[in-house]
Amino acid sequence: DLAWIKQERQLITAMLEAHKPMLGACFGGQQIAKTIGAKILDAPHKEVGWAPVYLKDSTIPDLPEKLTALHWHEQMFEIPEDAKLLFSSDLVENQGFLLGDNVIGLQFHFEPEEDNVREIAINDVDYPLENNDLHQTGEEIIAHRVPEENQEVMFKLLDFITK
Repeated sequence: DLAWIKQERQLITAMLEAHKPMLGACFGGQQIAKTIGAKILDAPHKEVGWAPVYLKDSTIPDLPEKLTALHWHEQMFEIPEDAKLLFSSDLVENQGFLLGDNVIGLQFHFEPEEDNVREIAINDVDYPLENNDLHQTGEEIIAHRVPEENQEVMFKLLDFITK
C-alpha cells in the first residue's frame, strides 16, 4: 500500500512550504530528497555497519571533520537542487545534505542507541551478510560501541535547524 508514502510526501511538502525544521535519516532522508525532485538510486556500494563519514560543508558550526556512523543501506539520494553536500563516506559520496537552514537529509544513522543497533541487527540478521562492502556481520555491528560523540553531533544538527 503506497498511500502512506503519498501522505508522507504531502507532509514533507507542507513542512517545506511552512519552512519548518526537518531531519530525515536513511529512508526519511530519501523521502525528503525525492519529494523535492531528487532521484533515489542504487548506491555504488552497499554499506551495512560502522564506517566513517566526512564533513563536506562548514555551514553548521562546530561539527567534527570525521565521525563514525551506522550505515544500513544500498540505495542513496541525489543531492537535491539548491542543497549542499553535507557528508560523504569512503564508498558513497552522497551521505548527507543541508537544504537552506532548516532541512537535513542523512543516508546514515547518528540517532540509534546501543539497544536500537542490537534490535536492527537481530531483526535484519541476513542483510549485512549479502554483498556488504563494509564486510561486517550483525555480531560485529552489535559489538561496536555507539560513539559518544554521535549524540552531541545529532544535537548540533537539531539545534541548527531549529534555531
